[in-house]
Amino acid sequence: MDFEPWWLIFVPVLFALGWLAARFDIRQMLSETRVLPDSYFRGLNFLLNEEPDRAIDAFIEVAKLDPETTELHFALGSLFRRRGEMERAIRVHQSLLNRADLPTAEREHAQNELAQDFLKAGMLDRAEAGFKSLADSRYALDALRSLIRIYESEHDWPRAIEAVKTLRGLVDEPVPQLVHYHCEQAQHALSQKPPNVDAAQVALDAADHAAEVSAKGHAGSRGASHVRVAMLRAALARLEGNIKLERMHLESVLTDEPEFAGLVADALFDSYRKSGESAQVLDLLQKQYAKYPSLDLFNIVFRELRAQHGSEPAWAFARGALRLHPSLLGLDRLLEAELAAPVVEGEGSPVLGADLTLLRSVIHKHTQRLDRYACRNCGFQARRYYWQCPGCNAWETYSPRRLEELE
Repeated sequence: MDFEPWWLIFVPVLFALGWLAARFDIRQMLSETRVLPDSYFRGLNFLLNEEPDRAIDAFIEVAKLDPETTELHFALGSLFRRRGEMERAIRVHQSLLNRADLPTAEREHAQNELAQDFLKAGMLDRAEAGFKSLADSRYALDALRSLIRIYESEHDWPRAIEAVKTLRGLVDEPVPQLVHYHCEQAQHALSQKPPNVDAAQVALDAADHAAEVSAKGHAGSRGASHVRVAMLRAALARLEGNIKLERMHLESVLTDEPEFAGLVADALFDSYRKSGESAQVLDLLQKQYAKYPSLDLFNIVFRELRAQHGSEPAWAFARGALRLHPSLLGLDRLLEAELAAPVVEGEGSPVLGADLTLLRSVIHKHTQRLDRYACRNCGFQARRYYWQCPGCNAWETYSPRRLEELE
C-alpha cells in the first residue's frame, strides 16, 4: 500500500485526543483526592511511622465523615482487635453488618471478622454461632478451623472429632489431632472413679483407626500418636491386671519409636518392680540407652543403678555415658541424684559431699535454660512434655529431647 500525504492530518488529531485524555485523568484524580479528607492521609502517615494509636484516631475521624467507607471500617476493626480493644472492634464490625446495603462478599467478610473478635474476647458461644453461619461462604475453611479451636478449648471432643472429619473432607493434609482427640476421650474415661474401661477401649480403638487412615494418605512414622496410644493402652491393661499386655505396649515404644523411650521408662520400671524383676528392666533400658541415648533415659538408668547397685556402678555408667555424649544437663542430674541419695555407711563417694554440692550449684545455674522441651512451631518451652503445645495449640510439635540435645 502506498503512503498518502493526506494521512498526516491524523497525527495532530491523535496527539490532541491523547492530550485531552491525559487532562481528564489528571482532573479526575485531583477531584478524587480533594474528596478524601486530610484525616485519611494523616492516618496513613501514622501507620507508616508505626504510630497505631494516632492512626486510629485519624481513621475514626474519616469514618465519621464518610460512614460508607467499608474498607476503612475493616482496617479499624483489625487495628482494634490487634490492640486488644475488643469492644471497639466488635462495634465496628457489628455496625457494618447492620447496613442493609452491604454486598454479600463484604457481609461475609464482616461476619468472619466479628466472629474472630468474639473468639479473641473469649465469647465462645457467639464466636461459634458466627463461624457456623459461614459454612457456605468463601470463609468456610477458616471458619471450620476456628470452630475446631473452640471445641478444643472447651474439651468438647465429640464435636471436635466431627469437625476434623469434615476438615479432612475439604483438604488433603495430615490432621494428627484426630488421634489425640480420641486419646483425650480415653484418658478422661480412665481418670473417672471408677475408671470407665469400656469407654476407654472404644476410644483407643477409634484412635488406632484414625492413625491407620492418616498413615495411608501420608507416609511416615506415626511418632507421637503411636506413643500416646501405646501408653494409654498400657494404662488400661494395668487397670485390668494384665501385666504382660502392659509391658508389651510399653516395649513397643522402645522398638517402634525409640526416641520416646524416656517417656515410658518410668512406667516400665513400675511394671517390672511389682513382680520383682527390676534387674531385667534395668538391663533392657541400659541396652536401649546404648543404642538410642537420650538425657531422660540417662537420668532414669543412673537413678536405678544407684538404687539397685550403689554409687560405684552408677558413676561408672555416668562417666562412660558422658564421655561418649558430653552433657552439662546430664552431669547436673546425676549430681542431684547423688546428693539426694542417703549416705550408706562404708560406701565411698567419688567426690566429697561439700565439693559435690558446690560443683552441682555452679553447673545448675548454667543448665536451667537447657532443661526444657521446646515446640518446633512457636518455640514455647516447658519442663514437661506436651502432646499439644500450650503456646500455639499445635499438636505433636514437641520433640521428646531436651533443648541441650537439640542444640
